[in-house]
Amino acid sequence: MIKLLGAGMILLAGTLLGFYQASQLSRRPRQIGDAIRLLQRLETEIVYGYTPLPGALRKTGQSSATEVGSLFVRTADELLRSGGRPVQLIWQETVQALWRNLSMKQGEREVLLQFGATLGLSDREDQVKHVRLAISQLQGEEDNARDEQQRYERMWKSLGLLMGALVVVLIY
Repeated sequence: MIKLLGAGMILLAGTLLGFYQASQLSRRPRQIGDAIRLLQRLETEIVYGYTPLPGALRKTGQSSATEVGSLFVRTADELLRSGGRPVQLIWQETVQALWRNLSMKQGEREVLLQFGATLGLSDREDQVKHVRLAISQLQGEEDNARDEQQRYERMWKSLGLLMGALVVVLIY
């Protein structure tokens, strides 16, 4: 009886691992899409709202209740109590601190860090160019993420179950 219970637990653990990996693959395109929409909203705040950077980041982040939105809100909070620290450093620290909560990969991180390196350094028109560049780069990453999701999501679900079954067979 205990052996059967142990085998069931191992099978369940393998299946859950597979489903977790599959969920990470499905969360990634959504988070990249959220980042694109938030950058578009930030562009609108900069161009049409003439909103100062901390306010624009806060409004942008609060418009989305996602992990990506919290990146913008936290940056705005840090800017308000920055003590003279540069915007670029604050953005970089925030991305690094919140990155483990996101399902995005290194390519998206590089795009966001590159965008943050230009944040607040130039006039409105140049800032819009940097926002649009980041959006176009993220759109390419989103396409890649969707391809990966279609290709590997079902595989991970099956693989988790099969790995659990293999461990059960090897042990017993």
